[in-house]
Amino acid sequence: MGIKTFPGGIHPHDYKEFSKDAKIEEMIIPQKVVIHLSQHIGAPAKPIVKVGDLVLAGQKIAEPGGFVSIPMHSSISGKVTKIDKYPHPNGSEQMGIEITSDGKDEWVELVDEKDYMNLSNDEIKKRIQEAGVCGMGGAGFPTHVKLSPPKENPIDTVILNGVECEPFLTADYRLMLEEADKIINGLQIIMKVVNAKNGYIGIELNKPDAIKLMKDKVKSLPNIEVVSLKMKYPQGAEKQLIYATTKRKVPNKGGLPMHVGVVVQNVASAASIYEAVRFKKPLIERIISVTGSIVKNPKNLKSRIGTMYSDLLDSCDGVTEDIGKAISGGPMMGFAISTLDTPMTKGSSGLLLFDKKMARVDEEHTCLRCGRCVDVCPLNLVPSFIANGVKYNDWDLAEKAGVMDCMKCGSCVYVCPAHIKLVQWIDIGKNVVGAKIRARKK
Repeated sequence: MGIKTFPGGIHPHDYKEFSKDAKIEEMIIPQKVVIHLSQHIGAPAKPIVKVGDLVLAGQKIAEPGGFVSIPMHSSISGKVTKIDKYPHPNGSEQMGIEITSDGKDEWVELVDEKDYMNLSNDEIKKRIQEAGVCGMGGAGFPTHVKLSPPKENPIDTVILNGVECEPFLTADYRLMLEEADKIINGLQIIMKVVNAKNGYIGIELNKPDAIKLMKDKVKSLPNIEVVSLKMKYPQGAEKQLIYATTKRKVPNKGGLPMHVGVVVQNVASAASIYEAVRFKKPLIERIISVTGSIVKNPKNLKSRIGTMYSDLLDSCDGVTEDIGKAISGGPMMGFAISTLDTPMTKGSSGLLLFDKKMARVDEEHTCLRCGRCVDVCPLNLVPSFIANGVKYNDWDLAEKAGVMDCMKCGSCVYVCPAHIKLVQWIDIGKNVVGAKIRARKK
């Protein structure tokens, strides 16, 4: 009755029970962190420190590589011990700055700007940029860029994504329960900066206590509304969240939320925006869920950026049996990683550990033309057509079928009775077709 949602999508078991009741726990300061220079969409940051330098927690150690980029800050106090390539949560290797702790956790000086809402919009955006805030739901888009839409795309609506529709993950859920005021303050800052009249916080029905708490918090704010959303994946994707909340359709073929007057931010990003604007606090820590079928003591940890996944697991007392698969992020859109000696980034929402049975890979068979992938695609694409175009090097077919529009949510793979690796085929297509498109524009 009146519950909002979007067409398509799937209904996987949410597996939130492992960690949803685990209150946020502040992790001890790690002995070593690695701050990747690329934790966001856009140009990597450029180091401004060298090996041997002493740094404080919150000190800038890398400057933006362009407008669509963000600075990086040390998350602990200590010494820069190496600048080299390290495993990245996306499965690649990226340049990073290694810092060894001095055990003191000494910070740069912060402020307390109680009258922060009276700062100019330019000053607010400057503080957000200087703090290195980016999307913390996974995409990692630099926040100051999102909050600077062109004049021809005025924004009237801001939506906070509190959906957390990926199975297992509970970091945003705990943040809403325990630090709701920060999230709401961040939403008000965003609305001020983009001159939006309406603010929404979208939360799925499997978080009834978060919905109730947030509704109680905003009942005196007439321009902000909490929207209850049907439990369905990928409810938290931007286009689907916008449609469910406002019934506005962001077009495929390069359409962006700003084209329909909307800005979407993750609830964790909103909390970080508040801390950046009021306290000038850089984004150097976040909540991450460490969970899965074999984690001894699943937790939601407030951890410093650059902490090794192995240290996170140690804080949860390890595993009950051999690891079959480790995933950075959620099981639908996360990345399988080959080593736990991988540093977490600003976009690291979860570390999932599964036994060998849950990690099994099913054999791929011939497409049955059943159409299930079409039924569940939230973007109204035909995933099987795109995959066939890629398999047989028909790049024109893949492009016309919408390979570049696919957000790789994995809904099609979830329902495919032939176990076709549709997302993997589409990912290959994105790389090839993307290169062809860039070549045409030159």
